Amino acid sequence: MSKQDGMRLVFVMDPIERVDRKKDTTVGFLESAAARGHVCEHALIHEIGYDAELGAVAQLRRLDIGADAIAYIGPRETVALSKVDAVFIRTDPPFDAPYHHATLLLEKLRGQTLVVNDPRGLREANEKLYALHFERHCPKMVVTNDRSRIHAFVEEVGGRAVIKPIDGAGGHGVMKVVSGEANARAIVDMLTDEGKCLAIVQAYLPEVTEGDKRVLLLDGAPLGAILRVPQAGDLRANIHVGGRCEPTELTQKERAIVADMAPRLRQDGLYFVGLDFIGERLTEVNVTSPTGIRELSEFTGKRESDRVIEWVEAKVAS
Repeated sequence: MSKQDGMRLVFVMDPIERVDRKKDTTVGFLESAAARGHVCEHALIHEIGYDAELGAVAQLRRLDIGADAIAYIGPRETVALSKVDAVFIRTDPPFDAPYHHATLLLEKLRGQTLVVNDPRGLREANEKLYALHFERHCPKMVVTNDRSRIHAFVEEVGGRAVIKPIDGAGGHGVMKVVSGEANARAIVDMLTDEGKCLAIVQAYLPEVTEGDKRVLLLDGAPLGAILRVPQAGDLRANIHVGGRCEPTELTQKERAIVADMAPRLRQDGLYFVGLDFIGERLTEVNVTSPTGIRELSEFTGKRESDRVIEWVEAKVAS
């Protein structure tokens, strides 16, 4: 499909005025799409609906992607999503009730309109638990609300582990648990809400001090990688909490892991994905709104988001 064909693309995302234009991956997609002559429209996650006559619908506003600003054009209009070329689901986590409801409604587009990522795949792929499909590539882990089991597990893996909330994002709630430290029990009590909620606990990987590698995949193939290095004294390398980015490459082992994962990702319609590696071990599979393409583009000197839009063009044309 050429630039002149002019697709109609819908971006289900947070309010445009809330995004950081320089860093936001979705804005990168918008800029690439606009540069290639495509119409870009915006909807909030709770503006997805259903109409007996139209099927799955959304309240859309067209976007003007200017050099210095992005602005809405005109009022919102209810549009049948079967009439557009592709829908990008790019609302930031958490995967909450409105997000879940939107994926159920977008099921009506199956076989009609490309949805990135597939709504069924998004429901399947909790970003902490989906990695269990590839446990052979992960650090040793346990998922439980049993506080005694968590403390026993920490001992089993050498006295240090990382505990995370199941539905956290952006490094929120990620903590290190060290056996015997005064706050170890308080941390486990807090993350499990005193045994009422599940938490995921992974063996501590000392390589985290060197960085957390974000690998961006498009249809199962690597676009590239960035290394997110934590601030001194912080376990978390997320950019959102102050991690700095450095250029990096995939190792041979990481490429082998990606190749092993690719068939399952494609099967689940998880087209644009961010894998997190620490010390060549898979720690998370990010599918709701993976970030990092702006930083990757800085390091490669190319607008990497162009490759995503080109892929969508080819997928829609096929």
